[in-house]
Amino acid sequence: MKNFKELALESKAWPVVEARKILDRVTKSGNKSINLQTGYGPSGLPHIGTFGEVARTTMIYNALKNLTDLEINLLTFSDDLDGLRKVPDNIPNTKPLEENLNKPLTSIPDPFGTHPSFGEHNNAMLRDFLDKFEFNYEFKSATNLYKSGFFDEQLINVLRNHDKIKNIVLPTLGADRQKTYSPFLPICPDTNKVLEVEILETKLDNNSITYKHNNKLYEVPVTGGHCKLQWKVDWAMRWIALGIDYEMYGKDLIPTFQLSAKICRALGGNPPENYFYELFLDQNGEKISKSKGNGLTIDQWLSYAPPETLSFFMYQNPRRAKKLFLDVIPKSTDEFISLLNKFDKQSDKEKLDSPIWHIFNGNPSMHSVPVSYNILLNLVSASTENDSSIILDFVERYVGKIENKNLEFLKSLIDCVTNFNNDVSKNISNFKTPNTNEIKIFNDLISRLQKMKDETDAEIIQTEIYQIGKDYEFENLRDWFKLIYQVLFGKDDGPRFGTFVAIYGIEKTIKLIESRLT
Repeated sequence: MKNFKELALESKAWPVVEARKILDRVTKSGNKSINLQTGYGPSGLPHIGTFGEVARTTMIYNALKNLTDLEINLLTFSDDLDGLRKVPDNIPNTKPLEENLNKPLTSIPDPFGTHPSFGEHNNAMLRDFLDKFEFNYEFKSATNLYKSGFFDEQLINVLRNHDKIKNIVLPTLGADRQKTYSPFLPICPDTNKVLEVEILETKLDNNSITYKHNNKLYEVPVTGGHCKLQWKVDWAMRWIALGIDYEMYGKDLIPTFQLSAKICRALGGNPPENYFYELFLDQNGEKISKSKGNGLTIDQWLSYAPPETLSFFMYQNPRRAKKLFLDVIPKSTDEFISLLNKFDKQSDKEKLDSPIWHIFNGNPSMHSVPVSYNILLNLVSASTENDSSIILDFVERYVGKIENKNLEFLKSLIDCVTNFNNDVSKNISNFKTPNTNEIKIFNDLISRLQKMKDETDAEIIQTEIYQIGKDYEFENLRDWFKLIYQVLFGKDDGPRFGTFVAIYGIEKTIKLIESRLT
C-alpha cells in the first residue's frame, strides 16, 4: 500500500476517522502512549454486543498502529466489583445468585461450578472468546485494581471533591434519591454487600467515610477495596487513573457519558475522545440485553458463519440500529464475500475505505470465495448426504481446484452452512406442492435440462430457465423463480438458480425436481 499516512488523511472509513481524532488529542497532550478502553459489566453472560465493542475498538487500534509509532494499549475493563442487583434470566442454576444478591460479582459462588466466583466465570468467558479472535488487549479487573490500591490516589481525589461531585449528580436524580446519594458505595464488612446508603461524614484526615446500616454505625476507608464508586463516578475516575484517551459506548449511555465527563473535569481530568454506536435489536425490535439473553449468542453466530463475518457485521454502519437474529447471518456473509472478492482489484485508496482492510488489518487471510452462502445453503438442502466434503466436490467441479489460502475458509463456511441448514432452515422450510399445471411446467424444465451437458455454463442454464417463464406467460418472471424455490427448497427466493444447477449438476438437479413432484 502507498504511504498509509497520506491515504489516511482523506479516508472516510470510520476507524481511520476516529484514529485521526485520537492522534490529534495525544499530539496536543504530548503523551508517549495511547490508551483505548472497552468496558464490560459481568452481571450476565457476555453477549455479542460485548464482542462488538472490542472488535470495533480493535479496528481503531489497527488504524492507529499504521499512523503512529507511539505505544498503543487496548484495555478491556471488567466492573466485577459491582453488586449483583438481579438474577439474569439465562442462568441455569440461580440459587447461588439469589442467595447472594447485592454482593460483589467476584464474591458470589459460580453457579456453573467452574470458577471461584460468578464474576470470574463471566470474565473467563469474555476472555476466552476474545482470545479466539486474537485480539491484542490487556484485561483489567475492578476487583483487582480496587483491592490492590491502584485506584487509591483517585479514590482520595473523589473524597476530596465529594460535595462538588454530588452537586453535579444530584440534579439528575429524583427527590428521594437526592437525600441519600453519595459517590461512594461502601462494601459492608459484616455482610459483604455493596451498600447504597447515606454517607454521614467524610474524613480527609484518614480518608474514610461514616455511614449507618441496620442501626449500626460504620467507619471504613475509601481505599483498598473497602468501597467502590457509583458507576458514573467510577467511569470518570477510571479515565484518569488509567489514562484513557478513547472509549466507545452504546447510544443509550450518551447522557451518562456527558455526566461522567463533567465529573472527570471536576476531578482535574480530561475526558477521552469518544464514539457512540447504535444498539443491536432482536427479532422483535427489542434491545439485546445480557440479562435477558435475547438475540443471537456469540456461539450461535460462530456455529453458522466463520468469525470473519461477525467482524464484518460489527464494522458495518455502527451508528445504525441493526437487528441481530438468525436471518441476518446468510445476508451478512454474502455481503462480506462480495467485498472480499473485489478487494485485490481495488486501488489502495479503495482498499483502505473497504471493511475488508479493517477486518484483516490490511492483509486478508483469504482472497476469494467462489460461491455465496445462499448457493451453498441450497446445495446442502438439496444433497441427500449430510457430508460437507461432497458439497466441496460440487464447488470444485464447477470452479476448479481452489487455492489453499481460500480453501480453509470455504471448508469452514460449508460446515457452518450445514449447521445452519440442519438447525434452522429445515425447521422453517415450507415446501409447496405443485398443482397439475405447475407439474407440467417443471416437467418441461426437466426436458430442457436433459438436453444440456453437465459442463453447460450457468448463464446459458439461467437464460433457458428465463425462457420457460416467458413461454408459460408468467406476468412477472419473479413469480416463476419464486415457484422454483418454493417447490424445490421451501423458500420464497434465493440466489440465481442457473448457478445452482451448474454447481449441483444437471442429473442431480433433475432427480431433485422429480423428487419434489411426487
